[in-house]
Amino acid sequence: MRQELLEELLIVSEEEKRYRSGQENIEEQLYARESITEVEREKLLQRGRLVTVRPHSRFVHFPEHKHNYVEIMYVVQGSITHYIEGKELTLQKGDILLLNQHVVHSIKRAEYEDIGINFIALPEFFEVPLSMLNEKNVLAEFIIGALRQKNPVSHYLLFRLQENLQVENLMENMIASMLHEHANEDIMNQYSMGLVFLYLLEHLENLSHNSSIDYKETIVQAVIAYINSDCRNANLTKIAEDTHQSVTVLSKLIKQKTGCNFQELLQRKRFETAVRLLLDTDLAIEEIALDVGYENQSYFFRQFRKRYGMTPRRYRVEHKKDIQVRL
Repeated sequence: MRQELLEELLIVSEEEKRYRSGQENIEEQLYARESITEVEREKLLQRGRLVTVRPHSRFVHFPEHKHNYVEIMYVVQGSITHYIEGKELTLQKGDILLLNQHVVHSIKRAEYEDIGINFIALPEFFEVPLSMLNEKNVLAEFIIGALRQKNPVSHYLLFRLQENLQVENLMENMIASMLHEHANEDIMNQYSMGLVFLYLLEHLENLSHNSSIDYKETIVQAVIAYINSDCRNANLTKIAEDTHQSVTVLSKLIKQKTGCNFQELLQRKRFETAVRLLLDTDLAIEEIALDVGYENQSYFFRQFRKRYGMTPRRYRVEHKKDIQVRL
């Protein structure tokens, strides 16, 4: 981040000076009309604006609360620790946390060097970012679910980005524009946030969240289901299109969740199927090779021998004999 902007964010506000001087309790009237248990966007968002930013108040423990808006926190430097449903989440520099309005959480006292930026937005702000996402994905589902009032659930997304330069530049531009009130800033920031979301979708391997269903696990299970249902024709590019992921992201998720790459999973299933056909049918071995997706017969024979230590024909003879003995 530009040094002059960082120095501006480090300035201790009048509110923070009071906490630093020994005031232990948060100044509730700055955040809510009645109780700090629900922070109100009306208190923080300037009239007529779709979005604004507010540096997280340091030198005080922020008690349990939720918001009547979607909150996005970006850590500029240092660390910010949240407690959500009994779980401690420490955000480091570059991390992005998205909280829907139903998440009850508290925040540990931050010190001088700990700079977290809160984005406070009206629902209309997300219309442009959502249009840029264009497909069903974890971010679109999160935003739509957060804005929908039926069947509310507590839900957050945490992206541990490890100082992604593209995201940092976009966040810096948005923070600077809102602090200095540039012309046309709302529409520029809508498109900038849309670009941030697109970058986040390219880094789903860095996502953790508290949904009752693990989004990454769901995607990988879908991949395995594709392979199991049609190992002859399973294709990573086609699966990526159907799960609304890029091939690169999907490959990373598969490796992260299973310890294997796509080709290893596919080959394992193909040979499991080949073995079953060898033992349960009288199909010719060449036909079995074609049925499980290998048009190159010599490659199939070579890989089978490498995996099982014998030819397919020998495997059929030996193991059919074992089955007959057990019967």
